Amino acid sequence: MNKFQLFNLCKIILLFVLLTFSSCTFTEKKVEYKERSVEEIYNSALNLMNDKNYIDAANEFEEVERQHPYSVWAVQAQIMTAYARYMRNDYDLAISAAERYIELHPSAEDVDYAYYLISISYYERINNVKRDQSMTEYALQSFERLIRRFPDSIYAKDAKQKLFLVKDHLAGKDMEVGRTYLRFKNHLAAIKRFKNVIDIYPETSHVPEALARLTEVYYMLGIYTEAKAVAAVLGHNYPNNYWHKYTYDLLLDYKERKFVKNTSNSGDNKSDNIGSLSENNDAEDNISLLDEILGFFNTE
Repeated sequence: MNKFQLFNLCKIILLFVLLTFSSCTFTEKKVEYKERSVEEIYNSALNLMNDKNYIDAANEFEEVERQHPYSVWAVQAQIMTAYARYMRNDYDLAISAAERYIELHPSAEDVDYAYYLISISYYERINNVKRDQSMTEYALQSFERLIRRFPDSIYAKDAKQKLFLVKDHLAGKDMEVGRTYLRFKNHLAAIKRFKNVIDIYPETSHVPEALARLTEVYYMLGIYTEAKAVAAVLGHNYPNNYWHKYTYDLLLDYKERKFVKNTSNSGDNKSDNIGSLSENNDAEDNISLLDEILGFFNTE
Protein backbone atom coordinates (compact mmCIF):
# COMPACT_ATOMS: atom_id res chain seq x y z
CA MET A 1 0.00 0.00 0.00
CA ASN A 2 1.51 3.30 -1.06
CA LYS A 3 1.41 6.51 0.94
CA PHE A 4 -1.50 7.96 -1.04
CA GLN A 5 -3.70 4.94 -0.41
CA LEU A 6 -2.75 4.90 3.28
CA PHE A 7 -3.68 8.59 3.58
CA ASN A 8 -7.13 7.99 2.03
CA LEU A 9 -7.74 5.03 4.33
CA CYS A 10 -6.93 7.15 7.38
CA LYS A 11 -9.38 9.81 6.24
CA ILE A 12 -12.15 7.24 5.83
CA ILE A 13 -11.52 5.79 9.30
CA LEU A 14 -11.50 9.26 10.88
CA LEU A 15 -14.76 10.20 9.15
CA PHE A 16 -16.37 6.98 10.37
CA VAL A 17 -15.30 7.66 13.97
CA LEU A 18 -16.66 11.22 13.85
CA LEU A 19 -20.01 10.10 12.43
CA THR A 20 -20.30 7.40 15.07
CA PHE A 21 -19.50 9.84 17.88
CA SER A 22 -21.99 12.42 16.56
CA SER A 23 -24.68 9.78 16.35
CA CYS A 24 -24.06 8.69 19.94
CA THR A 25 -24.09 12.26 21.18
CA PHE A 26 -27.37 12.97 19.43
CA THR A 27 -28.91 9.86 20.93
CA GLU A 28 -27.76 10.80 24.42
CA LYS A 29 -29.19 14.33 24.21
CA LYS A 30 -32.56 13.24 22.88
CA VAL A 31 -35.15 13.63 25.64
CA GLU A 32 -38.38 11.70 25.50
CA TYR A 33 -41.45 13.93 25.60
CA LYS A 34 -43.59 13.33 28.66
CA GLU A 35 -46.98 14.94 29.06
CA ARG A 36 -47.54 16.39 32.52
CA SER A 37 -50.18 18.47 34.21
CA VAL A 38 -49.70 22.22 34.37
CA GLU A 39 -49.53 22.08 38.16
CA GLU A 40 -46.78 19.47 38.08
CA ILE A 41 -44.60 21.40 35.64
CA TYR A 42 -45.11 24.77 37.32
CA ASN A 43 -44.41 23.42 40.80
CA SER A 44 -41.31 21.68 39.45
CA ALA A 45 -40.11 25.02 38.06
CA LEU A 46 -40.72 26.73 41.41
CA ASN A 47 -38.79 24.03 43.25
CA LEU A 48 -35.88 24.45 40.86
CA MET A 49 -35.99 28.21 41.49
CA ASN A 50 -35.83 27.60 45.24
CA ASP A 51 -32.80 25.37 44.64
CA LYS A 52 -31.25 28.17 42.55
CA ASN A 53 -31.18 25.92 39.51
CA TYR A 54 -32.23 28.77 37.23
CA ILE A 55 -31.40 27.13 33.90
CA ASP A 56 -33.65 24.12 34.46
CA ALA A 57 -36.26 26.35 36.10
CA ALA A 58 -36.45 28.53 33.00
CA ASN A 59 -36.77 25.42 30.83
CA GLU A 60 -39.61 24.16 33.00
CA PHE A 61 -41.45 27.48 32.83
CA GLU A 62 -41.12 27.35 29.05
CA GLU A 63 -42.47 23.79 29.15
CA VAL A 64 -45.61 25.09 30.85
CA GLU A 65 -46.31 27.26 27.83
CA ARG A 66 -45.46 24.48 25.36
CA GLN A 67 -47.75 21.89 26.93
CA HIS A 68 -50.49 24.17 28.24
CA PRO A 69 -50.41 27.34 26.10
CA TYR A 70 -53.97 28.42 26.93
CA SER A 71 -53.81 28.00 30.69
CA VAL A 72 -53.61 30.85 33.18
CA TRP A 73 -50.32 29.42 34.37
CA ALA A 74 -48.80 29.79 30.90
CA VAL A 75 -49.06 33.57 31.14
CA GLN A 76 -47.41 33.61 34.56
CA ALA A 77 -44.75 31.18 33.35
CA GLN A 78 -43.69 33.65 30.65
CA ILE A 79 -42.74 36.38 33.12
CA MET A 80 -41.17 33.79 35.41
CA THR A 81 -39.02 32.63 32.50
CA ALA A 82 -37.68 36.19 32.19
CA TYR A 83 -37.04 36.31 35.94
CA ALA A 84 -35.20 32.96 35.93
CA ARG A 85 -33.01 34.12 33.03
CA TYR A 86 -32.22 37.32 34.91
CA MET A 87 -31.29 35.42 38.07
CA ARG A 88 -28.93 33.30 35.95
CA ASN A 89 -27.34 36.52 34.61
CA ASP A 90 -28.50 35.59 31.11
CA TYR A 91 -29.44 39.22 30.60
CA ASP A 92 -30.08 39.14 26.86
CA LEU A 93 -32.39 36.14 27.23
CA ALA A 94 -34.14 37.86 30.15
CA ILE A 95 -34.71 40.98 28.06
CA SER A 96 -35.99 38.92 25.15
CA ALA A 97 -38.44 37.03 27.38
CA ALA A 98 -39.64 40.22 29.06
CA GLU A 99 -40.14 42.01 25.75
CA ARG A 100 -42.16 39.04 24.50
CA TYR A 101 -44.32 39.17 27.62
CA ILE A 102 -44.96 42.88 27.06
CA GLU A 103 -45.88 42.28 23.44
CA LEU A 104 -48.30 39.44 24.25
CA HIS A 105 -49.80 40.90 27.43
CA PRO A 106 -49.54 44.73 27.31
CA SER A 107 -52.43 45.13 29.77
CA ALA A 108 -51.33 42.55 32.33
CA GLU A 109 -51.30 43.68 35.95
CA ASP A 110 -47.61 42.85 36.35
CA VAL A 111 -46.43 44.16 32.97
CA ASP A 112 -44.61 46.96 34.81
CA TYR A 113 -42.37 44.27 36.31
CA ALA A 114 -41.43 43.15 32.81
CA TYR A 115 -40.34 46.71 32.04
CA TYR A 116 -38.35 46.74 35.28
CA LEU A 117 -36.62 43.45 34.43
CA ILE A 118 -35.50 44.91 31.11
CA SER A 119 -34.15 48.03 32.80
CA ILE A 120 -32.29 46.21 35.53
CA SER A 121 -30.81 43.77 33.00
CA TYR A 122 -29.13 46.72 31.31
CA TYR A 123 -28.31 48.48 34.58
CA GLU A 124 -26.31 45.56 35.96
CA ARG A 125 -24.02 45.60 32.92
CA ILE A 126 -22.90 49.22 33.24
CA ASN A 127 -19.17 49.55 32.63
CA ASN A 128 -16.49 51.75 34.09
CA VAL A 129 -16.59 55.30 32.64
CA LYS A 130 -13.39 54.58 30.74
CA ARG A 131 -15.19 51.92 28.69
CA ASP A 132 -18.16 51.73 26.33
CA GLN A 133 -21.39 53.12 27.81
CA SER A 134 -23.98 51.58 25.49
CA MET A 135 -25.50 49.56 28.35
CA THR A 136 -25.75 52.73 30.41
CA GLU A 137 -27.62 54.45 27.57
CA TYR A 138 -29.99 51.49 27.27
CA ALA A 139 -30.56 51.52 31.03
CA LEU A 140 -31.36 55.24 30.89
CA GLN A 141 -33.91 54.76 28.11
CA SER A 142 -35.48 51.73 29.80
CA PHE A 143 -35.84 53.34 33.22
CA GLU A 144 -37.31 56.48 31.65
CA ARG A 145 -39.78 54.34 29.71
CA LEU A 146 -40.83 52.54 32.90
CA ILE A 147 -41.30 55.78 34.86
CA ARG A 148 -43.17 57.43 31.99
CA ARG A 149 -45.59 54.55 31.49
CA PHE A 150 -46.03 53.53 35.13
CA PRO A 151 -45.33 56.57 37.35
CA ASP A 152 -47.25 55.04 40.27
CA SER A 153 -45.74 51.58 40.01
CA ILE A 154 -43.97 50.09 43.02
CA TYR A 155 -40.95 49.73 40.72
CA ALA A 156 -40.95 53.40 39.71
CA LYS A 157 -39.38 54.54 43.00
CA ASP A 158 -36.40 52.22 42.62
CA ALA A 159 -36.19 53.13 38.94
CA LYS A 160 -35.92 56.84 39.82
CA GLN A 161 -33.10 56.17 42.26
CA LYS A 162 -31.20 54.06 39.76
CA LEU A 163 -31.90 56.60 37.01
CA PHE A 164 -30.08 59.24 39.06
CA LEU A 165 -27.05 56.94 39.30
CA VAL A 166 -27.23 56.19 35.57
CA LYS A 167 -27.21 59.90 34.72
CA ASP A 168 -24.33 60.51 37.11
CA HIS A 169 -22.41 57.74 35.36
CA LEU A 170 -23.05 59.22 31.92
CA ALA A 171 -22.00 62.64 33.20
CA GLY A 172 -18.82 61.04 34.51
CA LYS A 173 -18.15 59.64 31.05
CA ASP A 174 -18.50 63.11 29.50
CA MET A 175 -16.13 64.52 32.12
CA GLU A 176 -13.59 61.77 31.41
CA VAL A 177 -13.69 62.51 27.68
CA GLY A 178 -13.64 66.27 28.28
CA ARG A 179 -10.54 66.04 30.47
CA THR A 180 -8.84 63.95 27.79
CA TYR A 181 -9.61 66.60 25.16
CA LEU A 182 -8.30 69.25 27.53
CA ARG A 183 -5.00 67.41 27.97
CA PHE A 184 -4.56 67.39 24.21
CA LYS A 185 -5.55 71.09 24.01
CA ASN A 186 -8.67 70.33 21.97
CA HIS A 187 -10.52 73.09 23.78
CA LEU A 188 -13.68 73.26 21.67
CA ALA A 189 -14.34 69.54 22.01
CA ALA A 190 -13.68 69.76 25.74
CA ILE A 191 -16.13 72.65 26.09
CA LYS A 192 -18.85 70.61 24.36
CA ARG A 193 -18.41 67.74 26.82
CA PHE A 194 -18.40 69.98 29.89
CA LYS A 195 -21.50 71.81 28.65
CA ASN A 196 -23.23 68.45 28.15
CA VAL A 197 -22.77 67.74 31.83
CA ILE A 198 -24.27 71.08 32.83
CA ASP A 199 -27.14 71.09 30.33
CA ILE A 200 -28.13 67.41 30.21
CA TYR A 201 -27.18 66.21 33.70
CA PRO A 202 -27.62 69.34 35.89
CA GLU A 203 -28.39 67.40 39.09
CA THR A 204 -25.33 65.15 39.05
CA SER A 205 -22.23 65.35 41.21
CA HIS A 206 -20.04 66.31 38.23
CA VAL A 207 -21.55 69.75 37.62
CA PRO A 208 -19.16 71.70 39.93
CA GLU A 209 -16.11 70.32 38.15
CA ALA A 210 -17.69 70.99 34.75
CA LEU A 211 -18.25 74.63 35.75
CA ALA A 212 -14.69 74.90 37.01
CA ARG A 213 -13.23 73.45 33.82
CA LEU A 214 -15.38 75.72 31.67
CA THR A 215 -14.32 78.80 33.60
CA GLU A 216 -10.68 77.86 33.06
CA VAL A 217 -11.04 77.02 29.36
CA TYR A 218 -13.10 80.10 28.52
CA TYR A 219 -10.55 82.32 30.25
CA MET A 220 -7.64 80.61 28.47
CA LEU A 221 -9.37 81.16 25.11
CA GLY A 222 -10.12 84.80 25.90
CA ILE A 223 -13.90 84.27 25.98
CA TYR A 224 -14.19 86.49 29.03
CA THR A 225 -17.95 87.06 29.04
CA GLU A 226 -18.61 83.32 29.21
CA ALA A 227 -15.85 82.86 31.77
CA LYS A 228 -17.48 85.44 34.05
CA ALA A 229 -20.95 83.93 33.61
CA VAL A 230 -19.81 80.39 34.45
CA ALA A 231 -17.68 81.60 37.36
CA ALA A 232 -20.70 83.42 38.78
CA VAL A 233 -22.77 80.22 38.70
CA LEU A 234 -19.98 78.22 40.32
CA GLY A 235 -19.33 80.80 43.01
CA HIS A 236 -23.02 81.24 43.86
CA ASN A 237 -24.22 77.62 43.83
CA TYR A 238 -21.22 75.69 45.12
CA PRO A 239 -19.43 77.92 47.67
CA ASN A 240 -18.27 75.00 49.81
CA ASN A 241 -17.32 72.64 47.01
CA TYR A 242 -13.76 71.56 46.25
CA TRP A 243 -14.02 72.89 42.70
CA HIS A 244 -14.96 76.33 44.01
CA LYS A 245 -11.64 76.57 45.83
CA TYR A 246 -9.77 74.94 42.92
CA THR A 247 -11.01 77.59 40.47
CA TYR A 248 -10.40 80.47 42.86
CA ASP A 249 -6.81 79.34 43.53
CA LEU A 250 -6.22 78.75 39.83
CA LEU A 251 -7.40 82.20 38.80
CA LEU A 252 -5.52 83.79 41.69
CA ASP A 253 -2.36 82.07 40.46
CA TYR A 254 -3.02 83.41 36.94
CA LYS A 255 -3.37 86.91 38.39
CA GLU A 256 -0.13 86.71 40.35
CA ARG A 257 1.81 85.45 37.33
CA LYS A 258 0.37 88.23 35.16
CA PHE A 259 1.29 90.79 37.80
CA VAL A 260 4.86 89.50 37.84
CA LYS A 261 4.98 89.65 34.03
CA ASN A 262 3.67 93.21 33.96
CA THR A 263 6.15 94.25 36.65
CA SER A 264 9.07 92.67 34.78
CA ASN A 265 8.06 94.53 31.60
CA SER A 266 7.41 97.90 33.29
CA GLY A 267 10.96 99.12 32.73
CA ASP A 268 10.85 98.36 29.02
CA ASN A 269 9.42 100.54 26.27
CA LYS A 270 7.68 97.59 24.63
CA SER A 271 5.03 95.03 25.55
CA ASP A 272 4.64 91.54 24.16
CA ASN A 273 0.83 91.53 24.77
CA ILE A 274 0.83 87.86 25.73
CA GLY A 275 -2.62 87.93 27.38
CA SER A 276 -3.67 84.67 29.08
CA LEU A 277 -1.50 81.64 29.66
CA SER A 278 -2.76 79.91 26.52
CA GLU A 279 -0.15 79.97 23.80
CA ASN A 280 -2.88 80.72 21.22
CA ASN A 281 -4.48 83.60 23.15
CA ASP A 282 -3.69 87.13 21.91
CA ALA A 283 -5.66 89.06 24.57
CA GLU A 284 -3.89 91.73 26.65
CA ASP A 285 -3.01 91.10 30.25
CA ASN A 286 -6.00 92.35 32.19
CA ILE A 287 -5.61 91.98 35.95
CA SER A 288 -8.80 93.93 36.58
CA LEU A 289 -10.68 91.28 34.61
CA LEU A 290 -9.31 88.57 36.88
CA ASP A 291 -10.30 90.67 39.88
CA GLU A 292 -13.82 90.85 38.50
CA ILE A 293 -14.01 87.07 38.02
CA LEU A 294 -12.46 86.40 41.42
CA GLY A 295 -15.12 88.64 42.90
CA PHE A 296 -17.70 85.97 42.16
CA PHE A 297 -16.04 83.70 44.67
CA ASN A 298 -16.77 84.19 48.34
CA THR A 299 -13.87 82.59 50.14
CA GLU A 300 -14.91 83.64 53.62
